[in-house]
Amino acid sequence: MSSFGLYLIGFIILIAGLAYAAYLVGAPPVWIGVGAIILIGFGIISGVARTRRRDETATSE
Repeated sequence: MSSFGLYLIGFIILIAGLAYAAYLVGAPPVWIGVGAIILIGFGIISGVARTRRRDETATSE
């Protein structure tokens, strides 16, 4: 499994835990959904930034 896949799986588990905690506290479901969507977007952006490979440049000989 790729590093990006593992990163996203971990982030989704984190989001699920936070959503469940918000539900237990009594937050409205609409705001739980909004927060989850924002965190998923943040997770994808940070996952790509952390796991992308740098472009290899050709060295002159």
